[in-house]
Amino acid sequence: MASTVGNVLEWYEWSAYAVFAPFIAVVMFDQGDPLSALLSTLAVFAVGFLMRPLGGIVFGRIADRRGRKFVLVTTMLMMAVGSLVIGLMPTYATIGAWASLVLLAARVLQGFAHGGESATAYSYVGEIAPPHRRGMWGSVAFIAIFGGSVIAYTLGGVLTSALSESAVGEWGWRVPFLLGALLALVALYLRRDMDESDVFEADRDRGGDTGPAPERMSRAGLVRAVLVMIAMVSGITAAHYTWTSYVSTYAITQQGMDPGTAYWMSVAAQVIALVSLPFWGLLSDRVGRRPMLLFFAVLMFALQYPLTRMITDQGWTLLVATSVALLVVSAPAAILSAILSESFPTRVRTQGIGFAYSLSVAVFGGTAPYLNQLFGNLGAGWVFGVYIMALCALTGLSCLFIRETRGMELTRE
Repeated sequence: MASTVGNVLEWYEWSAYAVFAPFIAVVMFDQGDPLSALLSTLAVFAVGFLMRPLGGIVFGRIADRRGRKFVLVTTMLMMAVGSLVIGLMPTYATIGAWASLVLLAARVLQGFAHGGESATAYSYVGEIAPPHRRGMWGSVAFIAIFGGSVIAYTLGGVLTSALSESAVGEWGWRVPFLLGALLALVALYLRRDMDESDVFEADRDRGGDTGPAPERMSRAGLVRAVLVMIAMVSGITAAHYTWTSYVSTYAITQQGMDPGTAYWMSVAAQVIALVSLPFWGLLSDRVGRRPMLLFFAVLMFALQYPLTRMITDQGWTLLVATSVALLVVSAPAAILSAILSESFPTRVRTQGIGFAYSLSVAVFGGTAPYLNQLFGNLGAGWVFGVYIMALCALTGLSCLFIRETRGMELTRE
């Protein structure tokens, strides 16, 4: 509960930026070219992601030495500060280009914290879960991701429905960020008394953070594990951010869909996907991790283009397309905590996850909204569809190098 509630709030704060990107573009960048302003907003979104690998490495090392709890509290504070800055900062009309710079700095801070939060949460949940139910328990890590996104999109729907478009543009877009900073206090209260993972404590008692570690993974083995995990995550994260962070912007800006309708359809689709996650995790505990990855790779490869083409200005098209896409994405997403924690020894688990997962998400996930918008405006939206399909194929190919880890003990040598 302590880990997941905090993770939900972090992902809510992170997703709020993507949800309100069209409004932020208007007030934080030069409106001489509205298209350039939107692309600049999405580029700041991508830059925040590019800080995640650094945060994953730095906080991953701290988590593997000082413990998971310390990092989970620290990153929560940093995300809250970044959210508060965005909620209170002056606009481009007030301070000019400094507004864009402050926005960039806040997103860099959040990206750095997010890299450490995600890696540590994956390690922590994977380590406290029973080995024979790690897939199901580990699914809560991605439930937090969808949960945070659902809250952000729900608030987007409420604000755009209750307020006029001009009111949302003037001040309404600040509400999610200020609320996120306030709710962070709840997460900090829960996390202050959370227990350290037994797996980490056992490793530290054996001298895992100062002496020779019991796990026998060579440096070459560690590099191989990192590369395989980067490839595995690539298709999952690109598809996930396309169908959560960008698809509503696509429906609004390119298909002419009403913003309120687009937000509510996205909320409904993500709730459907969220409910499916524990069941996908439970299925992986029975059939294994690799079949789930192959299921996603094949199906998403086949469906990416037709589902995108299905979206028009009608809300039901967005609901159906996004629901189907996210149900497919949920299959491998549910098991990420399990398979990532099972791929690295305890002494470097969070560092390994922090680098591999955060780098893959930064390169392939964080750039997805920007590239989608860019190719769409160039009249070549199909190029990004092919790009997603290629990354899904890469996820499928990674299965050739992943051994089945279902039910394994994390304290193995």
